[in-house]
Amino acid sequence: MASVTFSPIAASSSSLVSPVSGGRRSARLPEFRGLKMRRTSLVQSFGLIKTSPNSRVSRGARIVCEAQDTAVDVPSVTDKTWQSLVLESELPVLVEFWAPWCGPCRMIHPVIDELSKQYTGKLKCYKVNTDESPSIATQYGIRSIPTVIIFKNGEKKDAIIGAVPKSTLTTSIEKFL
Repeated sequence: MASVTFSPIAASSSSLVSPVSGGRRSARLPEFRGLKMRRTSLVQSFGLIKTSPNSRVSRGARIVCEAQDTAVDVPSVTDKTWQSLVLESELPVLVEFWAPWCGPCRMIHPVIDELSKQYTGKLKCYKVNTDESPSIATQYGIRSIPTVIIFKNGEKKDAIIGAVPKSTLTTSIEKFL
C-alpha cells in the first residue's frame, strides 16, 4: 500500500501582519488552502505494489477471485414475470421470499445460490423481494421471511420458513423432482 504524506499549503507570508483601526496591530494567521498529497516510495513485502514519488501505483501481479465461477445470480421475479416464470414453468420452481433489510435472508442467499447451481436443468430458482412485490407475498400468505416455497405445475407444494440448513431444503426439493 502506498504511503501518502499530507502537508498544509499556506498563503504568501506577506499578508501575515496587518494594521487594524485603533492603532492596534494583530497577527494574521496563514490562510489554509487544503492539503497537498505527496507519494513516498513503498514496496510491500510480497512485492505487489511499488510506487515512486513521480509514478502511479503499479501492480506486479494480478489477484483473481476464484469464487466468481461458483457464484450464481438467482434471478428476481416481479408481479409482471410471476405467471410466466413460476406458474407456467415445466420444471419445479424454488422461490425465495426475502427483503434487503432481513439478516436471515442474507444468510440463506448463498445456500439458494448453491442449490441453483446443483440442480441446474432439474429445478429453477428465483427470488421475490417482498418490499417490491408485496402482492405475491400476500397471495401466498408470507408472514415471515425468509420463506422458500417450492412450486410444481404451477401449484404450491411445500414451504420452508426461516434460515434453514441446506440439507433441509435439499430434502424438500428431492420430494418433487
